[in-house]
Amino acid sequence: MTPVKGGHPLAEIRIEAGERFTIRYNHSVEDAPIWETHSVDEKGRIYIEEERYLKFGAGMGKMPGVGRMVRRGPYEVIEAMHMPTGNFVLRIGSPGVDHTLMVHGRELNLSAIAPHTAVQFSARPISWLTKMRHRLRQGSTPWNEAAKQ
Repeated sequence: MTPVKGGHPLAEIRIEAGERFTIRYNHSVEDAPIWETHSVDEKGRIYIEEERYLKFGAGMGKMPGVGRMVRRGPYEVIEAMHMPTGNFVLRIGSPGVDHTLMVHGRELNLSAIAPHTAVQFSARPISWLTKMRHRLRQGSTPWNEAAKQ
């Protein structure tokens, strides 16, 4: 995840094919939480898999032919989307919008470290050898937060 205008990545995360990451934020109009879950395939392509929200807001809702709408408790969920996004740009909102990256049981509040910054999410496959080098250098953690450096 790198600022579009250049600079050091905000985070580099190793994600195996099929693993998921989520971007959670509060809708700017409805002030209600939204979760967007993505996956990465073995070629490094990014897909949106699911959107979950408490209440329907501007820009939310089902797209014809993409996924299926279900209800999970109080949440409206569009599941089974598996729609390719490729590399994508996210404009990180203000604190209060709280764009938060969630992966491997950890959270990184992007709004706290880079509000109003456009960042590009991208993925690429890495070789087995590169994976082993990362493990030796960084221990077993798949998460490198550039913001902590």
